[in-house]
Amino acid sequence: MFRFAANLNMLFGEYAFRDRFAAAHHAGFPAVELLHPYAEPVEHLREWLAASRLQCVLINTPFSPEGGDTGCAAIAGREQDFERKIDLALSYARALDVPTIHVMAGDAIADARNTDTFISNLYAAGQSAAEVGIALTIEPLNARDRPNYFLRTNAQAVEILEAVGLDNVRLQFDVYHTQITEGDLIRRIEKHADRIGHVQIAGVPLRDEPDCGEVNIAAVLNALAFSSYDGFIGCEYRPRGRTEDGLTWIAPYRSALQD
Repeated sequence: MFRFAANLNMLFGEYAFRDRFAAAHHAGFPAVELLHPYAEPVEHLREWLAASRLQCVLINTPFSPEGGDTGCAAIAGREQDFERKIDLALSYARALDVPTIHVMAGDAIADARNTDTFISNLYAAGQSAAEVGIALTIEPLNARDRPNYFLRTNAQAVEILEAVGLDNVRLQFDVYHTQITEGDLIRRIEKHADRIGHVQIAGVPLRDEPDCGEVNIAAVLNALAFSSYDGFIGCEYRPRGRTEDGLTWIAPYRSALQD
């Protein structure tokens, strides 16, 4: 059974941010993702979620969209900065009952020092998150959109997860990024199914609605249905027009939105 979450930093951009919550609810979504919730007081977010009867299922660790900062978990020498970021993320997640935090690795060379730093940071953060029932994810990003990002492939991510060795630190499988970098989506879902903690979808190559382009989203969702994944699927795309007008692709899965 599919459960979809609207990414409110990309969907419903025609509304003021606070009004996107109600728009997502009226469009049938039971849940949302917030890439960068820290610009808003947590009390406001909690109010908007409750008023719209929505669950927030994913937030990122803090980053600076304006400054091009993509996190720092894999940057040697910024361990104290990462501690501050993960502490803030955990405080927001606890206040908003968010089950999963995406840990942003940052722009860094994938050398031994940065890799060891990433593993060490994830291990410490994962232990803290486990104490309050929260999972962490790491996500490879493609080189076209993020040319200097540390984490590039799912195989690289899995090697790091194996080194971390914590059950609550998992893979964030993004269909858009994976298709651009690696392709072979269904086989990769099958291969990494037991590691996947969150899924995001978008059309390729334009990162628009997943109903066109080079990805057969029905086949991908079917593969997820037959895998062990039972979490939310984040709709992290940029609509071609008005968000509601572009949601016709989701009609075959409408029953999942009603649950």
